[in-house]
Amino acid sequence: MSEMRQHESRTATFGSRSEDRKEELGEGGRAVPVGVSMLVRNRMTKDPVTVTGDDLMIQARLKMQKGGFRRVPVVKDGQLVGIITDRDLREHAGYLDQTAVKAAMSEKPVTVTPATTVETAARLMLKRKIGGLPVVEEGRLVGIITSSDILQAFLDVTGALEETTKRIDFLMEGEAGGLAEAARIVAQEGGEVLSVGTYRKTWGETPVCYLRLRSGDAEAIAKSLGQKGFDVLGVHAFGA
Repeated sequence: MSEMRQHESRTATFGSRSEDRKEELGEGGRAVPVGVSMLVRNRMTKDPVTVTGDDLMIQARLKMQKGGFRRVPVVKDGQLVGIITDRDLREHAGYLDQTAVKAAMSEKPVTVTPATTVETAARLMLKRKIGGLPVVEEGRLVGIITSSDILQAFLDVTGALEETTKRIDFLMEGEAGGLAEAARIVAQEGGEVLSVGTYRKTWGETPVCYLRLRSGDAEAIAKSLGQKGFDVLGVHAFGA
């Protein structure tokens, strides 16, 4: 079983405050919260900086340095034909003003579409050991998504970017309704759940569950969970 299949997790985000509830249209025209939709189209950089195959490598380096990029798509008439990375620049150091991009670029790079899920893009990056993916639609380059965009998406969906949150970790022994019972205990203690999820290293292991709290006394909630039979592993504070 591959490393990616061994690690399994689930995350859900609960109710947000009214100022967080801006929405956009997702697949099928359904409204979804801005910043939470886990599709590449909502996370990619649109209309990215590009070079052509006839440009010199020195021009690619200047564009990468100016934008702080580690890769630049190569296009011809709007069609993606390759990609240049900082590794290519290093391999041709000393000859950048003499080498055409088309002589150094990687042809037929791995790509995704705007409708690809962020999780699928992340798995591709991990499997191929690459830090970014051009986004194409009907053969035309429409964007690029990088590992930083992926990280931002997962931090958003778990609520980890919110200031002063707390996370309670506990074991789930498989009893039906366990997460619902944990959420009920949080509500009884006056807490607000920002997100909840589970993760495990290998399939079949007892999952570790977490509750990320926006408000409430995390220590008191953890104590109540323990009194109800949950195996609480710890309470972790984030932010100021």
